Amino acid sequence: MVVVEVVFWVAVGLLLYTHLAYPLVLAGLARLTRRPPAPRATELPSVSLIVAAHDEEDVIEAKVRDALALDYPRELLEVIVASDGSVDRTAELAREAGADRVLELSRVGKIQAQNAAVERAGGEVLAFSDANARWLPAALDELVAPFADPRVGYVCGQARFLDQGGSNQEGVYWRYELALRELESRVAGVTAGNGAIYAVRRLAYLPLGPASSHDLSFPFMLSKRGWRAVYAPAAIAEEKMVATIEGEFARKRRMMRGLYDEVVGDGMLSPRGYGLAYGFEIASHRLLRYASPLLHLVALLANVALVGESAVYVATLALQLALLAAAALAGVIPLRPFRLARYYVLTTASIAAGLWDRARLGTPGAWDKAEGTR
Repeated sequence: MVVVEVVFWVAVGLLLYTHLAYPLVLAGLARLTRRPPAPRATELPSVSLIVAAHDEEDVIEAKVRDALALDYPRELLEVIVASDGSVDRTAELAREAGADRVLELSRVGKIQAQNAAVERAGGEVLAFSDANARWLPAALDELVAPFADPRVGYVCGQARFLDQGGSNQEGVYWRYELALRELESRVAGVTAGNGAIYAVRRLAYLPLGPASSHDLSFPFMLSKRGWRAVYAPAAIAEEKMVATIEGEFARKRRMMRGLYDEVVGDGMLSPRGYGLAYGFEIASHRLLRYASPLLHLVALLANVALVGESAVYVATLALQLALLAAAALAGVIPLRPFRLARYYVLTTASIAAGLWDRARLGTPGAWDKAEGTR
């Protein structure tokens, strides 16, 4: 039983570390990190703002007008809409709203649509956004400001999710995630971004395969190549949150289908190219987090085997079963603690579900809109 005990406590320890201890360690490192003040740009760079869109006629016109209304010199801003096999009026409405360039592509998937737009873009900085995201007027100016530092290759802004009053608890997690992102940016660089608002230096852009995503792959891939990936919290975009926990599970499951290709294929798992601090962030925040479904399963099975050994293991098993029971009861007893338990269980399970979909269905290409976010 000694081996089983070791396995149990290692699994539990890693779970507690990645979710609770890592933020504390990161905060300590951030306090010790002293970086010189960021340089100020003497002149603004030209920017190509790229929106990949599939059947977005309900929101694309507002998105283009929102982009053109940003507090950024119009002569330095190019708005490109890459219509990814749209069968509605997405392309037509984007043109009418004033987009500088509209690409009408066959259904190739989001990443390939973005790659096609980049080939035609003229900006020194490539900014990206989703069709349903609305940027605050100063967002683009704040987003490009870090590029005054020649070491910066990638910048992500702050995505704010607008609560629609449903059961989803993503807002709680997202505030936690943004706090980690700000600390990581101060230490070695962010380990992930978001699709609502981010930018890449043109010289640093890498065409990715259809199963990858800019959100996850760009920060670590560019870091391996010597660029810094940073967070600009004053660059703010807003979009609607998925209303239900079950809808959030489905959204994350779709995202996680490409996880294997990003972790293994794009090289996240390989330590080659990482600095010590950034490698620490990747292992602590990404790899251990993605291993959470396995760690939970190992902890539960080992705990069942150990339950007769002492009262400690009775208590730990009771805690694990209580988490699962609370998640199950959230559907009939809509109390906040139960909803948080359900959110945690389902979002953790979404990692395993996405990997299962990848094994059954192969690499993802095209993407679907999350229900209720338009």
